[in-house]
Amino acid sequence: MSTVSVRMPKYPECWSSCGSCASGNVFILELLVKVGDVVERDDNILTLETGKVALDIPTPYAGRVVEIHVTEGDTVDENALLVTLESA
Repeated sequence: MSTVSVRMPKYPECWSSCGSCASGNVFILELLVKVGDVVERDDNILTLETGKVALDIPTPYAGRVVEIHVTEGDTVDENALLVTLESA
C-alpha cells in the first residue's frame, strides 16, 4: 500500500481578477470525510467558503483516508496539504 497527499488546488483565475471572491480569507466551511472513509476519484472531500461563494473540493485520487491535516474553520492557501490517502 502506498499513500498519496491531496493538496489544495490552484485557485481559479477568476478569483484574483474578480476581487470580490478572494477579498476575504478562504477557509474550510465543512469537512466531508473522516479518517477511515473510502473515497473515489472526484468525490468531494471538503467545502471551502470564500466570503462570497461555497466551493466543494474533490479528490484527484481514490483511496482510504488515513490522515486529515486541516479542520473546519482553518484558512487554506494554494498547495496546502488537506488529506493523506492510502491507495489500493
